[in-house]
Amino acid sequence: MSLPFAPAPAPVRDVPARAPDAAAVAQRYRDVRARSQLLAMPLSPEDAMVQSMDSTSPAKWHLAHTSWFFECFVLGLQRGYAPVHPDWDYLFNSYYHSVGAMHARPQRGLLSRPGLSEVLAYRDAIDARIAHGFAAGDFDQEALRRIMLGTHHEQQHQELLLTDIKHALWCNPLRPAYRDDLPQRHGGATPLHWIASGERLAKIGAPAWPAGGAFAYDNESPRHRVLVPAHALASRPVSNAEYRAFVDDDGYRTATLWMSEGWSRVQAEGWSRPLYWDQDLAGEFTLGGMRALDAHAPVCHLSYFEADAFARWAGARLPTETEWESHAATQPVEGNFADDDLLHPASRERPLGAAPTAAARPGLQQLFGDVWEWTSSAYSSYPGFRALPGALGEYNGKFMCGQWVLRGGSCATPRGHMRASYRNFFYPPDRWQFSGLRLAKDPA
Repeated sequence: MSLPFAPAPAPVRDVPARAPDAAAVAQRYRDVRARSQLLAMPLSPEDAMVQSMDSTSPAKWHLAHTSWFFECFVLGLQRGYAPVHPDWDYLFNSYYHSVGAMHARPQRGLLSRPGLSEVLAYRDAIDARIAHGFAAGDFDQEALRRIMLGTHHEQQHQELLLTDIKHALWCNPLRPAYRDDLPQRHGGATPLHWIASGERLAKIGAPAWPAGGAFAYDNESPRHRVLVPAHALASRPVSNAEYRAFVDDDGYRTATLWMSEGWSRVQAEGWSRPLYWDQDLAGEFTLGGMRALDAHAPVCHLSYFEADAFARWAGARLPTETEWESHAATQPVEGNFADDDLLHPASRERPLGAAPTAAARPGLQQLFGDVWEWTSSAYSSYPGFRALPGALGEYNGKFMCGQWVLRGGSCATPRGHMRASYRNFFYPPDRWQFSGLRLAKDPA
């Protein structure tokens, strides 16, 4: 099957720190919105409606919700504003209880109407109104900050659109590809070695935005000092071949390796290998369809329970998020991101864009991109955390219960969305994200 696909748009531009510049914010808005449309192009109206499990959402819903976000939190604050479709608020609100009721998340796949064409027309209408606001100079600094937040919010949904449609297509017995033109990149993984670090004080987190200048979510602040114990971090993420050894060694049948809740999940759902791996352990489902498993690529689609069990089997542990960030803060944000258009983790001998110098090999590799790396840190607030004011305060803080932190971004994350302080979070059993692991260990 050949799917229509347009050339990638220009990379999404970063906006300079400090007070948002209207022209820069407007350009970023256009870039992000164009990228979402591009991601939806390979999907039929039927594809765009599918919801394969409670945790996912239809692509059509992602396209509408991100537009609703701008209408609700930017345009809706203007005096006398008339909504494009007032009755759609209920359909496309996600979890902002302070602005109204919403359709139940597990039932988003039942929304056959509005149709995809109507949703795309809605996006066009919102874009036209936002463009008019920029042209007329209607947006003050607060509105510009909300638009900036909205673009980052939409980039999160771009990644979710990809991971959600991947799960939906995998549920189809035909295992159709999202795109059959996705390139592949192979290479040999370097031998895993350990990067030792002594005990030290480190600063992690980001200055509170917008006062701090550069964009960061409220859950990344405030910047603060932490004591990072002596530890060692693996030079690269765990590979498919290494995880295959865990599977072959009866890792999924050895109760002593697992958290109690994780072992119960293994038994209840019959886990025996990573999500999307074929039963013969030789192939896996990707956004490009079924492919041979690349032994040297980072393993992905692991739950926290699987990552933790592997680490225990390997005689190691998962890093804390403070350990991870204390290393990542010294590294450039380079890696295999969605912009590279592989849309799958790739094996490589050095970070993309890095020169093949003698110094490249001993250091940390693939900290950014490829796979989100599970940490052993529960998702909770930093000392002095303050949620954003008003309804936007529901964005992050209220989810600080029962979830775990992942770091570094993935092959489905837009490059301009990532930074060392970024904190992603999911529930321990979640497997449909591009989630993998990097090992850590304590001094002998």
